[in-house]
Amino acid sequence: MQGVKSVVETRWLNAEEQRTWHAFLRATRPLFAQLERDLQRGAGMPLTYYEVLSVLSDTPGRALRMSELADALQVSPSRLSHAVARLEGAGWVQRELCPADRRSWFARLTEEGFTVLEAAAPCHVESVREHLFDQLTSTQLDQLRDISESLQRHLSSSAAGSRDAIMLTSSL
Repeated sequence: MQGVKSVVETRWLNAEEQRTWHAFLRATRPLFAQLERDLQRGAGMPLTYYEVLSVLSDTPGRALRMSELADALQVSPSRLSHAVARLEGAGWVQRELCPADRRSWFARLTEEGFTVLEAAAPCHVESVREHLFDQLTSTQLDQLRDISESLQRHLSSSAAGSRDAIMLTSSL
C-alpha cells in the first residue's frame, strides 16, 4: 500500500467560503482565549481543568475511565494524564485502578473537587453568557446549535473511522 498515491483534485475555497472560514477562526480563537482568561482570573484554574471537573461531575458516581474522559474532552491521553495529575495534587480528583481491567484507571471527582467546581461555575457561566450567548439573537443561537451538532456528528463519525483504520493497520 505504501507508495500508492491517489490523485484528488483540490477543492479550493471560493471567496465567500474563505471569508466564512477566516471569520470562524477569528471568532473562536479569541472566544476560547477570553473564556480561559476569565476562568483563570475568577476561579484560578485553566479551562481544561474546569472541563475535567465538569465532565466528571456529570457522570454516575462522578468517575470515568481515563480513556473515556480523554474522548469526552477530545484531548490526548497524555495531556489528560498531565491535567489529572495536577488535579490529583490539588485534591480535586483521584485516580483509581479499574477492578475489571487492571490496566485501566478511573478518574474520580472528590468532594473537594466538586466544591471547587461549584465555586468556579458562576464565573464560567457568566463568561460564556457575556462573550457568546449575549452576542447572538435567539435565531442565531438556534443556528449555532444546529451547525455545531452537524459538525459534531460528522467529526465523531470521522474520528471513529480513523480509530478503526489505525487499529486495523496496527494489527497487520
